[in-house]
Amino acid sequence: MANEQQLSVGILGIGLHTYWEQFNDLKGQLETYLDLVVQRIESMAVSSSNFGLVDSVDRAFEVGRLCRSKEVDLIFVHTTTYALSSTLLPIIQRAKVPVIILNLSPADAIDYKTFNKLPDRRAMTGEWLRFCGACPVPEIGNVMKRLGIPFFEVTGLLDQQDSCWEEVADWISAAQTVKTMANNRLGAIGTYYSGMLDIYTDLTKQIGTFGGHVEILEIDELTAIRKTISQEQAYLRMNELYQDFDIRPDCSEEELLRAAYTSLALDQLVETYQLGSIAYYHKGVPGTDNEDTITSIILGTSLLTARNIPVAGEYEIKNAQAMKIMDSLGAGGSFTEYYAMDYQDDVVLMGHDGPGHIQIANGKTKVRPLDVYHGKVGKGLAVEMQVKIGPVTLLSVVESIDGSLILVFAEGESVAGPILKIGNTNSRYRFPIGARNFVKQWNQNGPAHHCAVGLGHQGSKIEKLAMLLGIRAVKVC
Repeated sequence: MANEQQLSVGILGIGLHTYWEQFNDLKGQLETYLDLVVQRIESMAVSSSNFGLVDSVDRAFEVGRLCRSKEVDLIFVHTTTYALSSTLLPIIQRAKVPVIILNLSPADAIDYKTFNKLPDRRAMTGEWLRFCGACPVPEIGNVMKRLGIPFFEVTGLLDQQDSCWEEVADWISAAQTVKTMANNRLGAIGTYYSGMLDIYTDLTKQIGTFGGHVEILEIDELTAIRKTISQEQAYLRMNELYQDFDIRPDCSEEELLRAAYTSLALDQLVETYQLGSIAYYHKGVPGTDNEDTITSIILGTSLLTARNIPVAGEYEIKNAQAMKIMDSLGAGGSFTEYYAMDYQDDVVLMGHDGPGHIQIANGKTKVRPLDVYHGKVGKGLAVEMQVKIGPVTLLSVVESIDGSLILVFAEGESVAGPILKIGNTNSRYRFPIGARNFVKQWNQNGPAHHCAVGLGHQGSKIEKLAMLLGIRAVKVC
């Protein structure tokens, strides 16, 4: 699956073959610029195919067929100079993947004084054409819009220090996330938490929007696997838990051993079904084997989340999707909800009873015993962590009134301050629009009460992801 999920990018330039005999060295100069584009995109850890300078309709048809045979996921088109829109359209129509137009100038301005000293008009025109990459972009945009093809553009300089290359990186990251989601297998273990109407979702719509597969699983299967784990294996996993977590002194060996058995069973379930994310919940009956499983699941699910297999509790499938998106963007993606507000410090308090993303924790994640899981059956171990101090992004996959999915996000900051030591994930978030306005505006978009939190400001990538998926993205702040 790793190879299937590596982004495959096609890169090409467009020009006009008529120019090559008219202007010496023009084609060679434009090919040099294209080589720079290829080098920079290849440095962004993608698998790429360089289709060279496409300058005629015949070559366009050929490249279109090559794009299909190589199964590229995304195409970057550098408009090196003026080119006919008919030079590009056959590629777009045959490849049937998103195309990003790169309108990149070789310099921030023409050297007008030197230009006007050139020996003749032919030399002047050749030099001018070297700067004419912006010229065909409106023509391309017109054709794509009239044909209902999404039009995406990056405008800037070939200079590697130009901010446009951050845009290119964001497009690549967003496209990689599209591919990751399309190949993802989400394990849905158990049933919904009865009465949480906000988390119910249309699985067909989820698959239709993001791709991938949802594997419906029973808690009984996890319990059955758990019974096959040897005591020796469980003790080895328990030793690993001491390495991965800050196990507090009041955690009993019995509870740690229970968690170790379940953690190993989860690993086997993930391997069996090739799961890339999980949503789970089991109401449970006291005294049963399934209760033993479900009340010892938090450490194992936290470990999976840290291994790029995000796990959402309470069968929150929409949020498992949001967490997987954040994980694919390299931001982490931890299961959270806001539960209270601090008006004195103008922050929103957010967290959950687990799982937690231990890789984005501020320090080592603590493990504490709980005599009761509030709102759930039984007792057991839970994780206590705060998300690293610094910029963060919240993301919610929202199901709208017409059934379509929307990405709602907010950029803020995880800030220091007192944290409740109740065995839950807990963080303090400050937003540029203030706590009151954030809560009101977030709620206006109809999210479920859970969301995913990740490190850094990921809004630009999320917006591009939505454009590639053909859905809406809403920025709260």
